[in-house]
Amino acid sequence: MLPYAAYLRVYEPLTAFAEPERSAWAEYADSTDRPRRATALQAEHAEALRRLLAAPPVVAPGQESRHAYVRRSDGMIYVSPWQTRLRSWMAFTRFRESLPAAVTDAFVPAPLADQITGEFERWKQQSHTVRSHILSSTWHIPIAWFVPFVAAERWLVLTPRSEIHDHGDRAGDDGVHAEQEGDSRVTPAPVRTLVYVTSMAEARRRVERAVTVVRSGLGEDRTWSGVQAVGWWLSEFHAEALVELDYGGLVQLFDDQALNADQSVAEASVALTGMEQGKAELTLAMYRRLLTRWRFVRALEAAN
Repeated sequence: MLPYAAYLRVYEPLTAFAEPERSAWAEYADSTDRPRRATALQAEHAEALRRLLAAPPVVAPGQESRHAYVRRSDGMIYVSPWQTRLRSWMAFTRFRESLPAAVTDAFVPAPLADQITGEFERWKQQSHTVRSHILSSTWHIPIAWFVPFVAAERWLVLTPRSEIHDHGDRAGDDGVHAEQEGDSRVTPAPVRTLVYVTSMAEARRRVERAVTVVRSGLGEDRTWSGVQAVGWWLSEFHAEALVELDYGGLVQLFDDQALNADQSVAEASVALTGMEQGKAELTLAMYRRLLTRWRFVRALEAAN
């Protein structure tokens, strides 16, 4: 059982990394014992559970993860490092800022929490860039995350032997659902998966267009304000990177019919087009469809 979370990932080409990191990732990509793409999320989740079940809990590992998600396209290797330590630090910071101290202390004793915070601050002072290749969202997908993609970039796999519902070219796929191991065959992995993949150039262009449309149509509307944040995040990475939206564990909250019918990316695109063309009714209709679908999912967080 995966966590009820979705992920927005950036895969950078090996050329984006300096040595010796570049060679290390190249060797990792060719390794036969690394977590494969189809099971990497399960492996990452298992590591997190082991840390949280420790006494006291290991909020952030002592060393950065040596694992990454891997893609291949046109003879090039792309990696999205797990960055488990950095992401744990960032998540814990948000956790402490979002809840009263009495609540956070119940999960992590104050002395340990202060130690973790101090380690993160010292790490940042060593001129490290706080740049995570992976963003996560629990119980829902922010509307802004749909903007970098179009419907034709969707990959949907429902069962191990089901037909891959492919609506167009897959940008940079090395086997989203299984990896190429020395040949050109790509077979679905035994998991339910819904992902979108696009190039960084397309993602940035679509986000820039959305920012312009939203500002002219809604000003600083909070619902769409995350689009600018996504644009800033994408600007931190290599221009030839790949961008992936992975529904992750959220696919467990939909049956096959609902996943087939899910066109959130298309609806967000139509809503923006309607806004751009002054078609308020069209924009409102698509916006309501998005909110209705994801309001239902998000409400499950508080279900008994």
